Amino acid sequence: MGFHLSITKKLSIRTIFILMSFVLSLTNVNAQDVKVGESIFKANCTSCHAVGRKVIGPALKGVADRWPDKALLKKFILNSQSVIKGGDKYAAALYQEYNQTVMPNQNLTDAELDGVLAYIKAEGDAPAATAAAPGAAAGTAATTDGAKFNNYTIGGIILLIVVLIVVILVLNRVIGSLERLIRVKNGEVIETIVAAVKEKVSNFKWMLLNKKKVFWFIVIFMGVFSAWGWNQMWNINVNTGYQPVQPIKFSHELHAGINQVNCQYCHSGAFKSKNASIPSLNVCMNCHNYVQATEKYDGNISPEIQKIYTALDYNPDTRVYGNNPKPVEWVRIHNLPDFAYFNHSQHTVVAGVECVKCHGPVEKMAEVYQYSPLTMGWCIDCHRQTEVNSKGNAYYDKVLAAHEDIKNGKKVTAAALGGLECVKCHY
Repeated sequence: MGFHLSITKKLSIRTIFILMSFVLSLTNVNAQDVKVGESIFKANCTSCHAVGRKVIGPALKGVADRWPDKALLKKFILNSQSVIKGGDKYAAALYQEYNQTVMPNQNLTDAELDGVLAYIKAEGDAPAATAAAPGAAAGTAATTDGAKFNNYTIGGIILLIVVLIVVILVLNRVIGSLERLIRVKNGEVIETIVAAVKEKVSNFKWMLLNKKKVFWFIVIFMGVFSAWGWNQMWNINVNTGYQPVQPIKFSHELHAGINQVNCQYCHSGAFKSKNASIPSLNVCMNCHNYVQATEKYDGNISPEIQKIYTALDYNPDTRVYGNNPKPVEWVRIHNLPDFAYFNHSQHTVVAGVECVKCHGPVEKMAEVYQYSPLTMGWCIDCHRQTEVNSKGNAYYDKVLAAHEDIKNGKKVTAAALGGLECVKCHY
Protein backbone atom coordinates (compact mmCIF):
# COMPACT_ATOMS: atom_id res chain seq x y z
CA MET A 1 0.00 0.00 0.00
CA GLY A 2 2.76 2.46 1.00
CA PHE A 3 4.67 1.68 -2.19
CA HIS A 4 1.66 2.50 -4.39
CA LEU A 5 0.97 5.73 -2.48
CA SER A 6 4.60 6.88 -2.91
CA ILE A 7 4.44 6.16 -6.62
CA THR A 8 1.25 8.24 -6.83
CA LYS A 9 2.93 11.18 -5.06
CA LYS A 10 5.91 11.05 -7.42
CA LEU A 11 3.60 11.01 -10.44
CA SER A 12 1.66 13.97 -8.99
CA ILE A 13 4.85 16.01 -8.56
CA ARG A 14 5.92 15.23 -12.12
CA THR A 15 2.47 16.21 -13.37
CA ILE A 16 2.75 19.58 -11.61
CA PHE A 17 6.12 20.28 -13.22
CA ILE A 18 4.83 19.28 -16.66
CA LEU A 19 1.77 21.54 -16.32
CA MET A 20 3.86 24.48 -15.12
CA SER A 21 6.35 24.02 -17.98
CA PHE A 22 3.47 23.88 -20.45
CA VAL A 23 1.96 27.13 -19.17
CA LEU A 24 5.29 28.95 -19.15
CA SER A 25 6.15 27.81 -22.68
CA LEU A 26 2.67 28.64 -24.01
CA THR A 27 2.65 32.11 -22.46
CA ASN A 28 6.24 32.88 -23.48
CA VAL A 29 5.84 31.77 -27.11
CA ASN A 30 2.58 33.67 -27.63
CA ALA A 31 3.80 36.87 -25.97
CA GLN A 32 7.23 36.72 -27.59
CA ASP A 33 5.87 36.34 -31.14
CA VAL A 34 3.50 39.29 -30.79
CA LYS A 35 6.10 41.44 -29.01
CA VAL A 36 8.77 40.78 -31.65
CA GLY A 37 6.24 41.38 -34.40
CA GLU A 38 5.10 44.67 -32.85
CA SER A 39 8.67 45.95 -32.64
CA ILE A 40 9.41 45.06 -36.28
CA PHE A 41 6.07 46.44 -37.50
CA LYS A 42 6.57 49.79 -35.78
CA ALA A 43 10.14 50.07 -37.04
CA ASN A 44 9.57 49.01 -40.68
CA CYS A 45 5.89 49.24 -41.60
CA THR A 46 4.12 52.16 -39.90
CA SER A 47 5.29 54.76 -42.41
CA CYS A 48 3.09 53.14 -45.08
CA HIS A 49 0.66 50.83 -43.26
CA ALA A 50 -1.75 50.69 -40.36
CA VAL A 51 -3.72 47.67 -39.19
CA GLY A 52 -7.18 49.25 -39.12
CA ARG A 53 -7.02 51.91 -41.87
CA LYS A 54 -5.46 52.74 -45.21
CA VAL A 55 -2.35 54.89 -45.24
CA ILE A 56 -0.06 54.79 -48.27
CA GLY A 57 -0.75 51.08 -48.52
CA PRO A 58 -3.83 49.01 -47.66
CA ALA A 59 -5.12 48.33 -44.14
CA LEU A 60 -3.52 45.11 -42.95
CA LYS A 61 -6.41 43.79 -40.88
CA GLY A 62 -7.15 40.26 -42.09
CA VAL A 63 -4.23 40.29 -44.54
CA ALA A 64 -3.44 36.63 -43.85
CA ASP A 65 -7.03 35.69 -44.80
CA ARG A 66 -6.82 37.61 -48.08
CA TRP A 67 -3.77 35.61 -49.11
CA PRO A 68 -4.67 31.90 -49.30
CA ASP A 69 -0.99 30.98 -49.62
CA LYS A 70 0.89 32.12 -46.49
CA ALA A 71 4.27 31.35 -48.08
CA LEU A 72 3.41 33.64 -51.02
CA LEU A 73 2.39 36.39 -48.58
CA LYS A 74 5.77 36.15 -46.85
CA LYS A 75 7.51 36.26 -50.22
CA PHE A 76 5.49 39.36 -51.15
CA ILE A 77 6.56 41.10 -47.92
CA LEU A 78 10.21 40.31 -48.61
CA ASN A 79 10.13 41.23 -52.31
CA SER A 80 6.79 42.38 -53.68
CA GLN A 81 8.03 42.96 -57.23
CA SER A 82 9.18 39.36 -57.64
CA VAL A 83 5.67 38.11 -56.80
CA ILE A 84 4.04 40.65 -59.14
CA LYS A 85 6.39 39.78 -62.00
CA GLY A 86 5.78 36.11 -61.24
CA GLY A 87 2.20 36.52 -62.45
CA ASP A 88 0.19 36.44 -59.22
CA LYS A 89 -3.13 38.09 -60.07
CA TYR A 90 -3.97 39.32 -56.56
CA ALA A 91 -0.53 40.92 -56.12
CA ALA A 92 -0.77 42.58 -59.56
CA ALA A 93 -4.28 43.94 -58.81
CA LEU A 94 -3.06 45.31 -55.48
CA TYR A 95 -0.15 46.99 -57.23
CA GLN A 96 -2.50 48.71 -59.70
CA GLU A 97 -5.03 49.69 -57.02
CA TYR A 98 -2.40 51.65 -55.10
CA ASN A 99 -1.03 53.55 -58.09
CA GLN A 100 1.88 51.17 -58.69
CA THR A 101 3.53 52.24 -55.44
CA VAL A 102 6.51 49.94 -54.94
CA MET A 103 6.71 48.34 -51.52
CA PRO A 104 10.32 48.39 -50.21
CA ASN A 105 12.02 45.01 -49.85
CA GLN A 106 12.34 43.71 -46.30
CA ASN A 107 15.25 41.74 -44.84
CA LEU A 108 13.43 39.57 -42.28
CA THR A 109 13.75 35.97 -41.15
CA ASP A 110 10.87 33.52 -41.32
CA ALA A 111 10.42 33.73 -37.53
CA GLU A 112 10.30 37.54 -37.70
CA LEU A 113 7.67 37.36 -40.45
CA ASP A 114 5.58 35.04 -38.27
CA GLY A 115 5.90 37.57 -35.44
CA VAL A 116 4.71 40.44 -37.66
CA LEU A 117 1.71 38.43 -38.89
CA ALA A 118 0.91 37.40 -35.29
CA TYR A 119 0.96 41.06 -34.22
CA ILE A 120 -1.27 42.11 -37.17
CA LYS A 121 -3.75 39.34 -36.31
CA ALA A 122 -3.81 40.30 -32.61
CA GLU A 123 -4.41 43.96 -33.49
CA GLY A 124 -6.88 43.14 -36.25
CA ASP A 125 -9.00 40.86 -34.06
CA ALA A 126 -9.30 43.62 -31.45
CA PRO A 127 -12.12 46.20 -31.53
CA ALA A 128 -11.15 49.88 -31.55
CA ALA A 129 -8.96 50.83 -28.58
CA THR A 130 -10.63 52.76 -25.82
CA ALA A 131 -9.47 56.29 -25.13
CA ALA A 132 -6.70 56.60 -22.58
CA ALA A 133 -7.43 58.30 -19.29
CA PRO A 134 -6.25 61.91 -18.83
CA GLY A 135 -2.60 62.03 -17.85
CA ALA A 136 -1.65 58.94 -19.85
CA ALA A 137 1.73 59.07 -21.57
CA ALA A 138 1.79 60.40 -25.12
CA GLY A 139 2.53 57.67 -27.64
CA THR A 140 1.53 54.88 -25.24
CA ALA A 141 -1.08 52.67 -26.87
CA ALA A 142 -4.34 51.95 -25.03
CA THR A 143 -5.00 48.31 -24.17
CA THR A 144 -7.20 46.69 -26.82
CA ASP A 145 -9.99 44.21 -26.24
CA GLY A 146 -8.18 41.80 -28.55
CA ALA A 147 -5.15 41.82 -26.30
CA LYS A 148 -7.47 41.36 -23.34
CA PHE A 149 -9.04 38.37 -25.09
CA ASN A 150 -5.64 36.77 -25.53
CA ASN A 151 -4.81 37.51 -21.89
CA TYR A 152 -8.15 36.10 -20.75
CA THR A 153 -7.57 32.93 -22.77
CA ILE A 154 -4.15 32.39 -21.26
CA GLY A 155 -5.49 33.41 -17.85
CA GLY A 156 -8.25 30.83 -18.12
CA ILE A 157 -5.76 28.10 -18.95
CA ILE A 158 -3.53 29.15 -16.06
CA LEU A 159 -6.53 29.21 -13.68
CA LEU A 160 -7.56 25.72 -14.79
CA ILE A 161 -4.06 24.40 -14.23
CA VAL A 162 -3.86 26.11 -10.82
CA VAL A 163 -7.10 24.34 -9.84
CA LEU A 164 -5.65 21.02 -11.01
CA ILE A 165 -2.48 21.67 -9.01
CA VAL A 166 -4.55 22.44 -5.89
CA VAL A 167 -6.49 19.20 -6.40
CA ILE A 168 -3.24 17.28 -6.78
CA LEU A 169 -1.81 18.87 -3.62
CA VAL A 170 -4.97 18.01 -1.66
CA LEU A 171 -4.77 14.43 -2.90
CA ASN A 172 -1.12 14.30 -1.84
CA ARG A 173 -2.10 15.44 1.66
CA VAL A 174 -4.71 12.71 1.79
CA ILE A 175 -2.15 10.18 0.58
CA GLY A 176 0.33 11.36 3.23
CA SER A 177 -2.30 11.03 5.95
CA LEU A 178 -3.10 7.48 4.81
CA GLU A 179 0.59 6.58 4.85
CA ARG A 180 0.97 7.91 8.41
CA LEU A 181 -2.09 5.94 9.54
CA ILE A 182 -0.61 2.79 8.05
CA ARG A 183 2.72 3.39 9.80
CA VAL A 184 0.97 4.13 13.12
CA LYS A 185 -0.97 0.90 12.75
CA ASN A 186 2.27 -0.98 12.19
CA GLY A 187 3.99 0.82 15.14
CA GLU A 188 6.64 2.38 12.93
CA VAL A 189 5.91 6.11 13.03
CA ILE A 190 6.85 6.88 16.69
CA GLU A 191 10.15 5.02 16.45
CA THR A 192 10.97 6.77 13.18
CA ILE A 193 10.29 10.25 14.63
CA VAL A 194 12.32 9.59 17.79
CA ALA A 195 15.25 8.27 15.77
CA ALA A 196 15.17 11.29 13.44
CA VAL A 197 15.17 13.76 16.35
CA LYS A 198 18.08 11.98 18.04
CA GLU A 199 20.05 12.01 14.80
CA LYS A 200 19.54 15.77 14.29
CA VAL A 201 20.50 16.58 17.87
CA SER A 202 23.62 14.46 17.70
CA ASN A 203 24.65 16.01 14.36
CA PHE A 204 24.19 19.52 15.77
CA LYS A 205 26.26 18.75 18.87
CA TRP A 206 28.95 17.13 16.75
CA MET A 207 29.16 20.23 14.56
CA LEU A 208 29.45 22.58 17.55
CA LEU A 209 32.12 20.44 19.16
CA ASN A 210 34.14 20.24 15.93
CA LYS A 211 36.44 23.28 16.19
CA LYS A 212 37.67 23.05 12.62
CA LYS A 213 34.17 23.20 11.17
CA VAL A 214 33.20 26.07 13.48
CA PHE A 215 36.37 27.94 12.44
CA TRP A 216 35.75 27.49 8.72
CA PHE A 217 32.09 28.43 9.13
CA ILE A 218 33.12 31.70 10.81
CA VAL A 219 35.75 32.38 8.12
CA ILE A 220 33.25 31.82 5.29
CA PHE A 221 30.59 33.89 7.05
CA MET A 222 33.00 36.80 7.59
CA GLY A 223 34.20 36.59 3.99
CA VAL A 224 30.67 36.69 2.57
CA PHE A 225 29.62 39.47 4.97
CA SER A 226 32.74 41.52 4.16
CA ALA A 227 32.18 41.14 0.41
CA TRP A 228 28.55 42.19 0.78
CA GLY A 229 29.49 45.18 2.95
CA TRP A 230 32.24 46.28 0.55
CA ASN A 231 29.84 46.05 -2.38
CA GLN A 232 27.23 48.14 -0.55
CA MET A 233 29.75 50.83 0.37
CA TRP A 234 31.31 50.85 -3.10
CA ASN A 235 27.93 51.51 -4.71
CA ILE A 236 26.99 54.43 -2.47
CA ASN A 237 25.84 57.29 -4.72
CA VAL A 238 25.96 55.05 -7.81
CA ASN A 239 22.53 55.59 -9.35
CA THR A 240 22.43 53.07 -12.17
CA GLY A 241 18.79 52.53 -13.16
CA TYR A 242 17.63 55.83 -11.63
CA GLN A 243 14.36 56.75 -13.32
CA PRO A 244 12.53 59.72 -11.78
CA VAL A 245 8.97 60.70 -12.69
CA GLN A 246 9.07 63.58 -15.16
CA PRO A 247 6.42 66.33 -15.46
CA ILE A 248 5.87 65.34 -19.11
CA LYS A 249 6.15 61.68 -20.06
CA PHE A 250 8.36 62.18 -23.09
CA SER A 251 8.96 58.88 -24.89
CA HIS A 252 12.42 58.48 -26.44
CA GLU A 253 11.24 55.14 -27.81
CA LEU A 254 8.60 56.94 -29.90
CA HIS A 255 10.72 59.91 -30.98
CA ALA A 256 14.27 58.54 -31.31
CA GLY A 257 13.26 54.94 -32.01
CA ILE A 258 10.10 54.76 -34.12
CA ASN A 259 10.25 58.25 -35.66
CA GLN A 260 14.07 58.22 -35.99
CA VAL A 261 14.56 61.78 -34.67
CA ASN A 262 18.29 62.45 -34.44
CA CYS A 263 19.65 63.11 -30.94
CA GLN A 264 21.30 66.31 -32.18
CA TYR A 265 17.95 67.79 -33.24
CA CYS A 266 16.89 68.18 -29.61
CA HIS A 267 20.23 68.03 -27.78
CA SER A 268 22.29 70.27 -30.05
CA GLY A 269 24.49 71.34 -27.14
CA ALA A 270 26.06 67.88 -27.01
CA PHE A 271 27.89 68.66 -30.25
CA LYS A 272 28.69 72.31 -29.55
CA SER A 273 29.38 72.76 -25.85
CA LYS A 274 30.14 71.15 -22.53
CA ASN A 275 26.46 70.53 -21.71
CA ALA A 276 24.04 68.53 -23.84
CA SER A 277 21.22 70.82 -22.62
CA ILE A 278 17.50 70.11 -22.34
CA PRO A 279 15.68 71.44 -25.42
CA SER A 280 13.28 74.33 -25.00
CA LEU A 281 9.59 73.76 -25.62
CA ASN A 282 9.92 75.79 -28.81
CA VAL A 283 11.85 72.85 -30.25
CA CYS A 284 8.92 70.60 -29.33
CA MET A 285 6.55 73.01 -31.06
CA ASN A 286 8.40 72.63 -34.36
CA CYS A 287 6.51 69.34 -34.67
CA HIS A 288 3.70 69.55 -32.13
CA ASN A 289 2.32 72.72 -33.60
CA TYR A 290 0.79 70.25 -36.07
CA VAL A 291 1.19 66.78 -34.53
CA GLN A 292 -1.32 66.42 -31.68
CA ALA A 293 -1.89 62.62 -31.50
CA THR A 294 -5.69 63.06 -31.50
CA GLU A 295 -6.38 59.63 -33.03
CA LYS A 296 -5.77 57.86 -29.71
CA TYR A 297 -7.94 60.14 -27.59
CA ASP A 298 -11.28 60.33 -29.42
CA GLY A 299 -10.27 63.46 -31.31
CA ASN A 300 -8.89 65.22 -28.24
CA ILE A 301 -5.29 66.40 -27.97
CA SER A 302 -2.92 64.02 -26.23
CA PRO A 303 -2.75 64.91 -22.50
CA GLU A 304 1.07 65.03 -22.62
CA ILE A 305 1.10 67.36 -25.64
CA GLN A 306 -1.51 69.50 -23.89
CA LYS A 307 1.02 69.95 -21.04
CA ILE A 308 3.39 71.58 -23.57
CA TYR A 309 0.64 73.96 -24.70
CA THR A 310 -0.23 74.80 -21.09
CA ALA A 311 3.40 75.54 -20.21
CA LEU A 312 3.72 77.84 -23.23
CA ASP A 313 0.26 79.36 -22.66
CA TYR A 314 -0.55 78.34 -26.24
CA ASN A 315 -4.05 78.02 -27.69
CA PRO A 316 -4.01 75.24 -30.34
CA ASP A 317 -7.33 76.40 -31.82
CA THR A 318 -6.33 80.00 -32.48
CA ARG A 319 -2.56 79.22 -32.65
CA VAL A 320 -1.88 82.22 -30.41
CA TYR A 321 0.59 82.40 -27.51
CA GLY A 322 -0.53 84.02 -24.25
CA ASN A 323 1.46 86.13 -21.80
CA ASN A 324 1.71 83.61 -18.95
CA PRO A 325 4.20 80.88 -19.93
CA LYS A 326 5.66 78.68 -17.19
CA PRO A 327 8.84 76.57 -17.27
CA VAL A 328 8.64 72.78 -17.19
CA GLU A 329 10.46 71.54 -14.09
CA TRP A 330 12.33 68.54 -15.52
CA VAL A 331 14.08 66.22 -13.06
CA ARG A 332 17.78 65.74 -13.79
CA ILE A 333 18.80 62.10 -14.32
CA HIS A 334 22.52 62.10 -15.14
CA ASN A 335 24.37 64.08 -12.50
CA LEU A 336 28.15 64.00 -12.02
CA PRO A 337 29.82 65.15 -8.79
CA ASP A 338 30.80 68.82 -8.66
CA PHE A 339 34.50 67.96 -8.74
CA ALA A 340 34.17 66.01 -12.01
CA TYR A 341 34.50 67.81 -15.35
CA PHE A 342 32.90 66.34 -18.48
CA ASN A 343 32.70 68.00 -21.88
CA HIS A 344 30.10 66.60 -24.28
CA SER A 345 31.49 68.15 -27.46
CA GLN A 346 34.99 66.88 -26.71
CA HIS A 347 33.66 63.33 -26.60
CA THR A 348 31.04 63.44 -29.38
CA VAL A 349 32.91 65.59 -31.92
CA VAL A 350 36.61 65.14 -31.17
CA ALA A 351 36.56 61.51 -30.00
CA GLY A 352 33.52 60.47 -32.07
CA VAL A 353 31.85 58.71 -29.13
CA GLU A 354 28.23 57.78 -29.86
CA CYS A 355 25.51 58.84 -27.43
CA VAL A 356 24.52 55.22 -26.68
CA LYS A 357 28.02 54.55 -25.31
CA CYS A 358 27.09 56.42 -22.12
CA HIS A 359 23.32 56.81 -22.26
CA GLY A 360 22.47 53.30 -23.46
CA PRO A 361 19.74 52.37 -25.98
CA VAL A 362 17.59 55.47 -25.45
CA GLU A 363 15.72 54.64 -28.66
CA LYS A 364 14.13 51.75 -26.73
CA MET A 365 13.32 53.69 -23.54
CA ALA A 366 9.71 54.76 -23.06
CA GLU A 367 11.05 56.76 -20.09
CA VAL A 368 14.74 57.57 -19.81
CA TYR A 369 16.78 56.17 -16.94
CA GLN A 370 20.48 56.24 -16.01
CA TYR A 371 22.00 53.40 -18.01
CA SER A 372 25.69 53.61 -17.02
CA PRO A 373 27.17 53.85 -13.49
CA LEU A 374 29.12 57.04 -14.36
CA THR A 375 31.81 56.15 -11.82
CA MET A 376 35.46 57.11 -12.15
CA GLY A 377 36.45 53.48 -12.72
CA TRP A 378 33.89 53.19 -15.52
CA CYS A 379 35.27 56.32 -17.23
CA ILE A 380 38.87 55.14 -16.83
CA ASP A 381 38.06 51.74 -18.35
CA CYS A 382 36.54 53.49 -21.37
CA HIS A 383 39.61 55.73 -21.75
CA ARG A 384 41.87 52.67 -21.61
CA GLN A 385 39.92 50.90 -24.35
CA THR A 386 39.17 53.81 -26.70
CA GLU A 387 41.72 54.33 -29.46
CA VAL A 388 42.62 57.88 -30.43
CA ASN A 389 41.96 58.58 -34.11
CA SER A 390 44.13 61.56 -34.99
CA LYS A 391 43.64 61.39 -38.76
CA GLY A 392 41.75 64.39 -40.10
CA ASN A 393 41.19 65.76 -36.62
CA ALA A 394 42.00 69.48 -36.42
CA TYR A 395 42.85 69.33 -32.73
CA TYR A 396 45.51 66.66 -33.16
CA ASP A 397 46.75 68.29 -36.37
CA LYS A 398 47.51 71.44 -34.35
CA VAL A 399 49.23 69.42 -31.64
CA LEU A 400 51.41 67.62 -34.20
CA ALA A 401 52.22 70.90 -35.93
CA ALA A 402 53.22 72.43 -32.57
CA HIS A 403 55.51 69.46 -31.87
CA GLU A 404 57.17 69.90 -35.25
CA ASP A 405 57.71 73.60 -34.51
CA ILE A 406 59.30 72.69 -31.16
CA LYS A 407 61.63 70.24 -32.91
CA ASN A 408 62.63 72.92 -35.39
CA GLY A 409 63.31 75.44 -32.61
CA LYS A 410 60.36 77.68 -33.43
CA LYS A 411 58.39 79.63 -30.88
CA VAL A 412 55.20 77.85 -29.63
CA THR A 413 52.70 79.77 -27.51
CA ALA A 414 50.11 78.42 -25.07
CA ALA A 415 47.41 79.57 -27.49
CA ALA A 416 48.62 77.06 -30.09
CA LEU A 417 47.99 74.27 -27.58
CA GLY A 418 44.44 75.31 -26.75
CA GLY A 419 45.28 77.92 -24.15
CA LEU A 420 42.55 80.27 -25.37
CA GLU A 421 39.72 77.86 -24.57
CA CYS A 422 37.31 79.35 -22.02
CA VAL A 423 37.20 76.22 -19.84
CA LYS A 424 40.95 76.42 -19.24
CA CYS A 425 40.22 79.19 -16.72
CA HIS A 426 36.45 79.42 -16.31
CA TYR A 427 35.41 76.07 -14.84
